[in-house]
Amino acid sequence: MGVVLRNAVRSLWAEPRAPHPPTRVWRDWVLVAVLVLTALLEGLLREQVEWRPVALVLAVALAWTLLWRRTHPLAVVAVTFGAVVALDIAVLVAGAEPVGLYTMIFVVLLPYSLVRWGAGREIGIGLVFISTAIVLGLVVDFTGIVEAVSGGMFLLFLATLGASVRYWTSARNRERDQVKLREREQLARELHDSVAHHVSAIAIRAQAGRVVAASHPGAAMDALEVIEGEASRTLAELRIMVGALRTGGEPDRAPQRGVADIERLASLAGEKPRVEVELSGDLEDLRPAVEAAIYRLAQESITNAIRHARHASRIDVQVAGDDGCVRLTVRDDGDFSPFDAGSSTGYGLVGMTERATLLGGTLEAGPSPDRGWTVTAVLPRGGTRT
Repeated sequence: MGVVLRNAVRSLWAEPRAPHPPTRVWRDWVLVAVLVLTALLEGLLREQVEWRPVALVLAVALAWTLLWRRTHPLAVVAVTFGAVVALDIAVLVAGAEPVGLYTMIFVVLLPYSLVRWGAGREIGIGLVFISTAIVLGLVVDFTGIVEAVSGGMFLLFLATLGASVRYWTSARNRERDQVKLREREQLARELHDSVAHHVSAIAIRAQAGRVVAASHPGAAMDALEVIEGEASRTLAELRIMVGALRTGGEPDRAPQRGVADIERLASLAGEKPRVEVELSGDLEDLRPAVEAAIYRLAQESITNAIRHARHASRIDVQVAGDDGCVRLTVRDDGDFSPFDAGSSTGYGLVGMTERATLLGGTLEAGPSPDRGWTVTAVLPRGGTRT
């Protein structure tokens, strides 16, 4: 059990937010409808309710916030427990009896929702709201140490349950992604074998056609027909296999981006921070894969700088080419803190490094000596491993 809880806690901080939380499900609507009806009946029929209008309005209004407990768990916790804390303070100041309806018991769902769907920092902030409400609730209506401890343990159990469900869901998603990855690898091997067979046949027929072209033109024409058929089948198989290897969505039929398109990123980025692009050296006759990689690396680096570089006013993009390689440097002048180092090592940087490595290049990213963050990628012009 300890291992499960430890892994569950780690998963809370490994993911900024639980992946793809459902917006609103029909069960939430049913739950809210039942709670609103119950609160109305209790508020109108139950005897000895302190501050009846306030208790009734509070219960009905807060019940509706449950519709957003999956997509905005911290906001729901802050509003609900913030209202409870404000009411408890008012009760203490007025010296009145505890105020509230039994229907307000639905607040026990919120610790589960907070840990199940919230981000790491959101969970910490939300637990402060919950702890404050618990302490004030005990001050206003203390019924004994046993009930106080059991109530706190019950809320802790619900939060632990949310962490466990989140961990197992994440583990199941990772396992599903691994299955998909293994399937794509198998398809890639099949693609290699199939295309290699057809290309070999094309090469053999082309060689035979060249040999007999002068003495037997008819045989050369037959070879060209075979080459045409093999090429058509190869192209068809490539389209099928590449379509299967896609992770989803429609294929991108737009022309492949290159170095010349990097200057367009400056106009698309907006006015703040300002993006300055400088192209220098020999950037002609680059392999299409290298041009596409340089463009994607520049695009990802600019996007990361705009999102994460605090107070940045300028992003400099430099692309320089020589006889052997192409160097990309993206530098911003934003503020850097140790927390940025942890956030910058996410899957975006991993993917950028993998793309550069597959083309035989290198990629380095880190804080600049004076200020800001710098990404440097060096790719060989031929796009081959060194």
